[in-house]
Amino acid sequence: MKKTSLLIARRLLALGFVAFGLAAQAANDLPGKGVTVQPLKSSLAEEAFQTLLVMRALEKLGYTVEPMKDLEPATEHLAIANGDATFMTNHWSLLHADFYKNSGGDAKLSRKGVYSDGAVQGYLIDRKTAEQYNITNVAQLKDPAIAKLFDTDGDGKADLTGCTPGWGCELAIEKHLTAYQLRDTVTHKQGSYAALMADTIARFKQDKPILYYTWTPYWVSAVLRPGADVVWLQVPFSSSQGGENVDTQLPNGKNYGFQANQEQIVANKAFVEKNPAAGKLFEVMKLPIGDINAQNLRMSQGANTQQDVERHTDGWIRVHQPLFDGWIAEARAAAR
Repeated sequence: MKKTSLLIARRLLALGFVAFGLAAQAANDLPGKGVTVQPLKSSLAEEAFQTLLVMRALEKLGYTVEPMKDLEPATEHLAIANGDATFMTNHWSLLHADFYKNSGGDAKLSRKGVYSDGAVQGYLIDRKTAEQYNITNVAQLKDPAIAKLFDTDGDGKADLTGCTPGWGCELAIEKHLTAYQLRDTVTHKQGSYAALMADTIARFKQDKPILYYTWTPYWVSAVLRPGADVVWLQVPFSSSQGGENVDTQLPNGKNYGFQANQEQIVANKAFVEKNPAAGKLFEVMKLPIGDINAQNLRMSQGANTQQDVERHTDGWIRVHQPLFDGWIAEARAAAR
């Protein structure tokens, strides 16, 4: 009888160890269980793809992920610093440097790793006009005759399709207009960038000259192809945004007025310190610019609903499953 009782006790003890081991394994697999995160993006719809990809990874780690909310970049940084939101994926390390600093910088925010590298910005015109008038530099727009080629409203000044207020790029453009003495000949058109670019593309299709600002990764350069349809304009000298005037010449020797940028995931520092799995995930995830461009192009062609973006994201994960699983494994290891 005693022997039977001893065997039962041993089995129960063994089952207890197994249960404990399974519970420990579950905790390792789901380090984010019970923790809610709030993602942010700007009003730019095309940022949903890279944001949703991070959300999917966080869900895999057990985090409860709220639907992403839209705020403009300056407010995004403040909300994350104050703990009203958890992370954003569209922080441009140089363009948004002041937003980061003014929101508390490294004391309140965390940014490690590079989510997307080699982002380029600048000014472009249609190739036909560039070749016909030998236009290669924005400084040539000081010439009223050259500027008038890009006049869309009849006032004799070039109309530059610019940047949505609040994004940060509008500040750089405004500085350039002053530095390159273009105030008298160029008008910076601001508003909804998507609407302004729709008009710009329509003009191009009508074989009319166009002048616009854009960046990569974004779908515009898949529709208006640099080198084929349009050409980048260089600037006469570096005149960067912010207090220090840094050199904006790119490694290829060209100077488009903007440094090559990196997109980083910015998160609330206190959250990252309490959640090393999420912190490691934010650090190791990396998305090629070409993949962002391709997805953004699909959105511009009409596949732009929430369901479409979710399908694109889940499809990307399936195609890159080993890479995605590797990110998850590194994040789990950081939590142990």
